[in-house]
Amino acid sequence: MAAAAFLSRSRKQWTSAACSPLLRSLSTAVTQAAAKTSSDASNAAVLPQIPPFNYTPRPYEGPLADEILAKRKKFLNPALFLYYKKHVNIVEGKMQYLFDETGRRYLDAFAGIVTVSVGHCHPHVVDAVIRQSKLLQHTTTIYLHHAIADYAEALVKKMPGDLKVVYFVNSGSEANDMAMMMARLYSGSFDIVALRNAYHGMSPATMGLTAHNTWKYNVPQGFGVHHVLNPDPYRGPFGADGKKYAADLSNLIESSTPGRIAGFFAETIQGVGGAVELAPGYLSAAYDIVRKAGGVCVADEVQTGFGRTGSHFWGFETQGVIPDIVTLAKGIGNGLPMAAVVTTPEIASVMNQRLHFNTYGGNPVCSAAGHAVLEVLEKEQRQHHCAVVGDHLLKRLHALQEKHDIIGHVRGRGLMLGVELVSDRMTKTPAKAETLQLFETIKDLGVLVGKGGLHGNVFRIKPPMCFTLEDADFLVDVMDHAMSKL
Repeated sequence: MAAAAFLSRSRKQWTSAACSPLLRSLSTAVTQAAAKTSSDASNAAVLPQIPPFNYTPRPYEGPLADEILAKRKKFLNPALFLYYKKHVNIVEGKMQYLFDETGRRYLDAFAGIVTVSVGHCHPHVVDAVIRQSKLLQHTTTIYLHHAIADYAEALVKKMPGDLKVVYFVNSGSEANDMAMMMARLYSGSFDIVALRNAYHGMSPATMGLTAHNTWKYNVPQGFGVHHVLNPDPYRGPFGADGKKYAADLSNLIESSTPGRIAGFFAETIQGVGGAVELAPGYLSAAYDIVRKAGGVCVADEVQTGFGRTGSHFWGFETQGVIPDIVTLAKGIGNGLPMAAVVTTPEIASVMNQRLHFNTYGGNPVCSAAGHAVLEVLEKEQRQHHCAVVGDHLLKRLHALQEKHDIIGHVRGRGLMLGVELVSDRMTKTPAKAETLQLFETIKDLGVLVGKGGLHGNVFRIKPPMCFTLEDADFLVDVMDHAMSKL
């Protein structure tokens, strides 16, 4: 009883007027902490959940992120950049998913910069690579080997018109380099026209074709290359009127060249530029102008090819045209370093003026992989799959745009989409800081997306082509959750 009375008196003393501010402060802190704990638990319960996937990554026993970063800084090109403030050490991949050093699974919505076409470590491609590697890893084109011929035959079957001759090279930059040379040799002219906002590579020659200051060094470049208005339906001065943009091309040829040009380069959906799909009708009008000026038309299909757009196998087909030269890379080998230039027999014949040789172009292992990619695309009907999943994803992204004012524009087709973020929809001011913040949050929630556009304010959604409807829903749910927290 005495103890109870003492405790009672103590309680009354501590609740006196002099002590009440301290108690109120403590009480408030406890209440807020409890509320935060409850809120955190509630948020955790509603976080978007990555779709189930029946695969367990192997235990990782290699070096961890900090050690790898230290070696990169010491031994690699300092210009190499990394995504994210807290770098991700990717150690394994399977189809549309990637795993880090801890075994955490991420949904890959960028496909190694639009390079993994049929899926990370697709078993059919892996088997083809292993089988060929055990037989013969490398010769050169100075000897006969069936792999390069078989693959070239299969590839040109996918091409329309008279696009029947293939040159194999190692990268998209090299493919565009060769296309520039072919155009100049065939036409007898030197001037070449490309689009503003274009990206065609970073070799000394293709840097001149590229029209992004982000990717240009202050060195001599672009001799004879001119850039015309970009037929951008969102930011361009003529909206979606492709013919008005083409008139600028005609004016440039008349005013800035001798009136004759070597060629015209265009992506159908600009990749690095932020998934910008060219205004309808532009390429047909542009191709007509270019050919009348003696030039050849070059389609850069490095990112848009192999059924990614869903509606067509090649991006240029979405505009109802057939180019004279097509350049291919990235998804052609599902990640292997290979590329190609496809053209007509007539244009290809100009290369006979000199010997031409590429040490690694058409390597047996790469050719086997490229052939396997075509087989998977056909067997698994990936073009149709891209159309179905892409349409669903576009609908969900448009709905997300109605909910969040930060989304200025949703664009693209199939599994080559872009979401442009703006701080003001009227002025279309790029939301640079917000994009960076969302970029980090989306990664923390388990999704890896790309980032592009001149101002880095466009999310590039270009996943492996095995991306599912469930993956699409998870991606949009994650974006919705992240944007709701801004």
